[in-house]
Amino acid sequence: MIGHGDLDSLRLAAGDALLLDFDGTLTEIGPDPDAIRLEAGVGEALRRLMARLSGAVGILSGRDVRDLAARTPAEVWRIGTHGLEILAPGEAAGLAPAKPPEAVLAALRAVAGDHPGVRLEIKGPVAALHFRASPDAAEACLRAARQAAGAAAGHVSQAGKMVVEVKPAGAHKGAALRRLAERPPFAGRRPVVLGDDATDEDAIEAAQAMGGIGVKVGEGDSAARLRAPDPAAVRAWLVREAGT
Repeated sequence: MIGHGDLDSLRLAAGDALLLDFDGTLTEIGPDPDAIRLEAGVGEALRRLMARLSGAVGILSGRDVRDLAARTPAEVWRIGTHGLEILAPGEAAGLAPAKPPEAVLAALRAVAGDHPGVRLEIKGPVAALHFRASPDAAEACLRAARQAAGAAAGHVSQAGKMVVEVKPAGAHKGAALRRLAERPPFAGRRPVVLGDDATDEDAIEAAQAMGGIGVKVGEGDSAARLRAPDPAAVRAWLVREAGT
């Protein structure tokens, strides 16, 4: 189903909980993930929304939570690795969890070695093959990810925008949203989820099943009821809702 409303029509209510993806939602996607930063003013908007929504604002990302914490305000919730790790406001990140089994990594290292431009990223227990710089390697990366996921029990592969991940089955943004909804300050609130990629669809579908709202950022099919054309529109909406 294609989202049929516009983000500009959405007004946050005091009883809402706001969850946003990072790459492709709060920021544009770039060739170097390490170079991505929030634009000036976005952090302040998020801090103001924390006060307005009684602390129920979080960034729900596939990034490792240590990486995410370095790029986002410490005053908001940071939920990394598709929900496997959660940092409350002000909480410092601990040591990284164990990396994927060697049986998972072997196939991914092989395809990265065979295709210049393919980058293997290890985010705790999640491994990602980025092929934005080598789009012709897409099928080889997808095939290697399926092989890697099958090499260790309890692992799955999931493709996104010019990336494919191999991760524990529990690394799932929809499941993470449901867990958050059971704890303060998110409990009892209407979830509002914004995201751009396949992993975000899991959270969007969960939010709408819970009576909330999903917003698809960018083009492509989505279960979301609302749309935003790009991250710039998301940032403008955040600033407006925060009253900054």
